[in-house]
Amino acid sequence: MNLLKLDQVDVGFGKSSIVDDVSFTLAEGEIGCLLGPSGCGKTTLLRSIAGFEPVRRGSIEINSRLVSSPAQLIPPEKRDVGMVFQDFALFPHLTVADNISFGIRNDSSSEQIQRVNQLLQHVGLAGYGNRYPHQLSGGQQQRIALARALAPRPRVLLLDEPFSSLDADLRESLATEVRGLLKSEGITALLVTHDQQEAFAMADKAGVMYHGRMLQWDTPYELYHEPTHHLVANFIGHGVLLRGTITADQKVFTPLGLLHGDEVPDNSAGELVDVLVRPDDIIIDEASERRAVIVGKGFRGAHYLYTVALVDGTQIYCMSPSHHQYSMGSEIGLRLNIDHLVLFPAGFCET
Repeated sequence: MNLLKLDQVDVGFGKSSIVDDVSFTLAEGEIGCLLGPSGCGKTTLLRSIAGFEPVRRGSIEINSRLVSSPAQLIPPEKRDVGMVFQDFALFPHLTVADNISFGIRNDSSSEQIQRVNQLLQHVGLAGYGNRYPHQLSGGQQQRIALARALAPRPRVLLLDEPFSSLDADLRESLATEVRGLLKSEGITALLVTHDQQEAFAMADKAGVMYHGRMLQWDTPYELYHEPTHHLVANFIGHGVLLRGTITADQKVFTPLGLLHGDEVPDNSAGELVDVLVRPDDIIIDEASERRAVIVGKGFRGAHYLYTVALVDGTQIYCMSPSHHQYSMGSEIGLRLNIDHLVLFPAGFCET
């Protein structure tokens, strides 16, 4: 059953749309993610689901109940929605236990104690109930903010860039932990982030937004391997788009040579296309006759990300383990490791 459903949602002010014609669904227990650059409408859409922003067109349903439309706006406190904010928003004068129990103050004392202890156990902070927020690290504060949002057992949990103030390593590990916690609680959740690794660590479904529109809503795997829009291809993973020509034998002639795959459409000989090539599609192989020159390099810990120039000057990316380091200006051989082709009509990427 779809627990969260958005249908052609439009949010804006005056003649300007911040969110434009967005539709997607989340099933009960699914974790979704809204991805995209700053200013693309992610947080505005999240606030609309929470009830803080009205919709100008379309509708939002939670658990088959209409909560937002141009004619109806159910207030936030009556939506059965929890929210975790970017800055944690913990009450500094309350203990950890009192912060967590804030949303269940109408429960009996014994029920509050039981729920607080259960959540502290879940977030790995058992015994921290008497501490205050300033006595916790950033990661611990985020766990408490999450526990507070989960305490009333909301049907939908909304998370607005909840890990953005944490360092990169902690962000990814905490995202994995939070996913496990949400799954154990059976909570349907929607996360906003601009960090794709964070999204991949948490989400069952994800959508890439750009200028207020949802470009693609899909599994993280499909977003990476089967992007339907060049902006999705650019945002998810490093990659370049190479101009190619479809040959009579249904291959694609590119600066990398002839590429082939079942994705080449029939009866399309002579057509121009743009082919997505990512770093993991290219292997450095000194025995290869396909040569390139290293013109850029970036250290990524376990590997280097190299920018290389082909014979005609076209630049692409490739990777190599960091214990195999190549210097700037080095000539290397390249071998293709392309499992399938991702093609866009030529020029589509320029519009």
